[in-house]
Amino acid sequence: MKLKIGLAQISVSHIKEDNLKKAENAIALLASDGADIVVLPEMFSCPYITSVFSEFAEPEGGHTWQRMSEAARRSSVILVAGSVPEECEGRIYNTSFVFSKDGIQIGKHRKAHLFDIAVKGGQHFRESDTLSPGNSHTVVDTELGKIGIAICYDFRFPELARKMTLEGARILIVPGAFNMTTGPAHWELLFRQRAVDNQVYCIGVAPARDCGGAYVSYANSIVTSPWGDIVDRLGESEQLLISEIDLDYEAAVREQLPLLRHRREELY
Repeated sequence: MKLKIGLAQISVSHIKEDNLKKAENAIALLASDGADIVVLPEMFSCPYITSVFSEFAEPEGGHTWQRMSEAARRSSVILVAGSVPEECEGRIYNTSFVFSKDGIQIGKHRKAHLFDIAVKGGQHFRESDTLSPGNSHTVVDTELGKIGIAICYDFRFPELARKMTLEGARILIVPGAFNMTTGPAHWELLFRQRAVDNQVYCIGVAPARDCGGAYVSYANSIVTSPWGDIVDRLGESEQLLISEIDLDYEAAVREQLPLLRHRREELY
């Protein structure tokens, strides 16, 4: 079975309404080009700056949620709505909502691993200054099969990707925003390796790069195959892309190189 994945590498500003309109336009354009699934970037509704997450946060079912639900329904696509700051019971989460072609929420993932790093001579960032972590992994059962959802830093933890794969995820989708320190070093490497380890297609969608912003996204949205090949990769600018993946090829790779069947869990 072949599927068309729409990658929306869009730029993000400090004006929420502009960001929502840009996302809606991207969804409509990708759907008109035949996308079955559309993926938005991490924090597509607001700048990736901890100090503004509270200002932009909304509850599940809020204005941004409603706009994305309607966009999925209007375009008749499965929508992985990047991520947004979600307010719930006094806490803020980095949350990805997933909608069916009817605009019904069929899943959500709260980023479980918070991005608290201090790289000497490079990026310093502390999501935990504002955000709370989610406490679960996420596999969403869609009409096109099961997909695993992770958000950015989550994807550095191989156990999470493996758990989603073992629960039936055939595609791992990752809204992310690697920066100019971690991106050149690890973005491609991680997506190729998770694809090889789990024999799945891996899809990473990031915001476009704004070199004048407080946080500079590496961009380079990517699709990797179960063999570890790069199927498609964008650059740094605002771009939309339809990438075709083949789940029959995925099954063939697993049959020819049966890594998942050869695991010896009694050893590890």
